[in-house]
Amino acid sequence: MRHFGQLSPAVRERLFHQEPCDFTAGSSARTLAAALGATLYSPATRPQLADDVRKQVARGVVSMVLCLEDSIHDAEVVEAEENLVRHFADLDTRGGELPLLFIRVREPRQIPDLASRLGKSVRLLSGFVLPKFTEERGVPFLEALTAAEASTGHRLFAMPVLESPELLHLESRVETLTGISRTVDKYRHRVLALRLGVTDFCSAYGLRRSPDMTAYDVQIVASVIADVVNVLGRADGTGYTVTGPVYEYFRVQERMFKPQLRRSPFMEGRADELRTALIQHDLDGLLREIELDRANGLTGKTCIHPSHVMPVHALSVVSHEEFSDAQDILRPERGGGGVLRSAYTNKMNEVKPHRAWAERTLLRAEAFGVAREDIGFVELLTAGHSA
Repeated sequence: MRHFGQLSPAVRERLFHQEPCDFTAGSSARTLAAALGATLYSPATRPQLADDVRKQVARGVVSMVLCLEDSIHDAEVVEAEENLVRHFADLDTRGGELPLLFIRVREPRQIPDLASRLGKSVRLLSGFVLPKFTEERGVPFLEALTAAEASTGHRLFAMPVLESPELLHLESRVETLTGISRTVDKYRHRVLALRLGVTDFCSAYGLRRSPDMTAYDVQIVASVIADVVNVLGRADGTGYTVTGPVYEYFRVQERMFKPQLRRSPFMEGRADELRTALIQHDLDGLLREIELDRANGLTGKTCIHPSHVMPVHALSVVSHEEFSDAQDILRPERGGGGVLRSAYTNKMNEVKPHRAWAERTLLRAEAFGVAREDIGFVELLTAGHSA
């Protein structure tokens, strides 16, 4: 699979200076963590689940979570598990390209039980999403994952969700973060990424942001994101990929504030139509939040609607300017440090302080590609919208 694989080769050649790389479910954890992109959540109860999964490939989805937790009623769990097992077998029989598939469970015991019940179709499973993760709750989940991997002989990753009240509350935050750090460090090779459960954070205070607001406008949420990245997202080799929070809106609401998308990047032809469509579907707020995610050290995003996928991926593509700067900073002859003017002559590149940024940028370039010099996110969005 590859990002933007739903576009024709001719379109990709027109858009990309360096095309996104190919990867599989068997690729390295480093590659998969960078390539998760817009991880689409779906309730495990959907009656046409196998068809739904296959359909998302054509929409550019490369990672999905099939949810047995908050997205379904407590009384539906047994039925949802049976539905998962049935549709995994269907997907295995039909073959073809699939996204990376994860199952979000409620309890540790579900992990070895489902891995066993999936039989040979477990080979389609990339791992499990672990809810409300703390040190106390996380250890049993990770032990269960280890047991399931041993019994099936199939590599399984964990994606813990950081969403517990203990992490939100100021008086217990440091202790909770320290415990989470200890736990994931012990199982580092099994942890693909850490996910943020911002909806649960808001729930603890009876809050819900409007489509005009990003997660970063809710200060209590922004403070938790900052502390999670501070402890768990460091670029010194000890950190993990931390993914962006879900954006809840996907249909027209009455607007309180002016649209956040400037008209100037959308001046040509269909692009203006695209700007109107994005505003009508409340996706201008999503675009702003994606940019803030990256500025705050987050990679990828939890999504609950297919319309969110292409904006996340389009804004994940490395610009030609970013790529040029990253390459200049990482040239072997720059190993001793120093300062240089960028090839675009509009900024200072300081080699040592910007090295970690450059390394992350080139990793993102492998996963999402590098846009041509005259291509921006509008052209990428337009191409995806047309496809």
